[in-house]
Amino acid sequence: MQIQQTAASPSSPFHTGEQAVQSRLGVRDAIEPWARQVVRPILPDQHREFYRRLPFVVAAARDADGRPWVTLLVGPPGFVQSPGPRHLHLITRPFSGDALEGSLLAGAELGLLGIELETRRRNRVNGSIVESGDGGLSLSVAQAFGNCPQYITERAWHHVEVDPARASSSRHRRLEADMQSWIRTADTFFIASGFHGGGDHPAFGMDASHRGGAPGFVKVENDARLVFPDYAGNNHFNTIGNLVEDPRVGLLFVDFERGSLLQLTGTATIDWDSDEVARHPGAQRLVIVDVEDIVCLDGVLPLRWSAPKGSIRSLKLIEKIRESEDVTSFVFTARDGGELPDFEAGQYLPLELRVDGHQQPSKRTYSLSNGPGTGSYRISVKREPLGLVSRHLHDSLEIGAIVSSSRPEGEFILQPSSRPVVLISAGIGVTPMVSMLHALSREQSERPVLFVHGARDGAHHPLADEVRELVERGENIRHRVAYSQPRDEDIEGRDFHLRGRVDVEFISDALPSLDGEFYLCGPTRFLAGLSAQLSDRGVPPSRIHTETFGPSP
Repeated sequence: MQIQQTAASPSSPFHTGEQAVQSRLGVRDAIEPWARQVVRPILPDQHREFYRRLPFVVAAARDADGRPWVTLLVGPPGFVQSPGPRHLHLITRPFSGDALEGSLLAGAELGLLGIELETRRRNRVNGSIVESGDGGLSLSVAQAFGNCPQYITERAWHHVEVDPARASSSRHRRLEADMQSWIRTADTFFIASGFHGGGDHPAFGMDASHRGGAPGFVKVENDARLVFPDYAGNNHFNTIGNLVEDPRVGLLFVDFERGSLLQLTGTATIDWDSDEVARHPGAQRLVIVDVEDIVCLDGVLPLRWSAPKGSIRSLKLIEKIRESEDVTSFVFTARDGGELPDFEAGQYLPLELRVDGHQQPSKRTYSLSNGPGTGSYRISVKREPLGLVSRHLHDSLEIGAIVSSSRPEGEFILQPSSRPVVLISAGIGVTPMVSMLHALSREQSERPVLFVHGARDGAHHPLADEVRELVERGENIRHRVAYSQPRDEDIEGRDFHLRGRVDVEFISDALPSLDGEFYLCGPTRFLAGLSAQLSDRGVPPSRIHTETFGPSP
């Protein structure tokens, strides 16, 4: 299949390969304005602090022959420092025998992935090495952005002393039987890819990325070929876009119990839409990797990982409530009648569900829509016509059903501030906002709260009555609603306040100064447009907090 190439704009965060894939898959117009808001040439303070806490980072670079490899760089927490928002300094080097030993030199392109498996947080940084020596290496940041937590298997780490007598490295041309078994049982691997089209476009360089799935999601076809599914993600298509331009690729499998690394480099081919893709549940396409060189580092890591105790809990569905034409709420309590861990308003609930006809459980994350402190978890889910899990929830999950969950997570939460709070949502993005409104309505505070929501019409406006009740109870809470296509029975002034879509003018009518903490949740196009409008009106990025929503596969 041919991919139509386009010229990369210097102002775009994407290079030609990424743009071409986005265009081919019909997401280009939606993702570009959103990415311009979230892909930055600097590290925000919260990401700088995130890297300081990590005991390892994933690193992607090329060897002397230009082949991509990926590895782990490790050290005690604090080994990664950020002397400024455009720089990271890593006090570490690759392991002896590592495929990238001797390659992380000044001038080399480097992609880093900071990932905290126990919290499922991750952040990506791309740039070039400006200094390298015995004291470590320094990276100049070209791009930095966060990633969603999907497909990350939780693991807690602990430090161990490495026995030099048990640590070793070896090189291979073919995947031996034990390596094939290792790959077949893996639920996680990391991937290195890159493209440099000439010049200094910030999207050029190396990318380090995570891939996850149920054990066995990577298929070993023979001793030199692997196949893995590419699932729905953030629509940036950084890795796939790189491979369109440069098919060379590196893979890393980690033995989390033994502290070993399996590094592979080879050439990738993308299967966009053959019959084989349909045989991999949830796959959008397949990536075939022909392995050309292998490095095995046995027992070298001073880290070990295990699943956190009690991280998976059984929940029982006790209520199923129709909220609108296409949204239903599901209320869960602990199956054993025990106490559930509380959550912060705005966080999401990771769920694991068994769907008929699918051998492996499906993992999804849904924002909690009830307020903290209730002793239950409520999610409000939109039924997507092609959504595997959303259709299962709506059509098949009945009262009394048991599902698996880990503790609520997420950083889209209310920040300490004395400024007015402005909660703005569109569509199903309303769910974390309702949770925040519950929390704010209980506060012993007089700071103003403005709740703004955009929907198609009254039939597609979930949790509307609940929000109105909260607004009526709170003297400091105001409420504004826009319907893009109101029905005859939707009454302006009662059901909605604007015939149209939410924009900065609609917000400034209620808050002329725009002096507030803004929380935005909804589709990427909505977030991109409104974030840009707020920025143009002088609202600093530090006061615009966003959470994107898209169809649930």
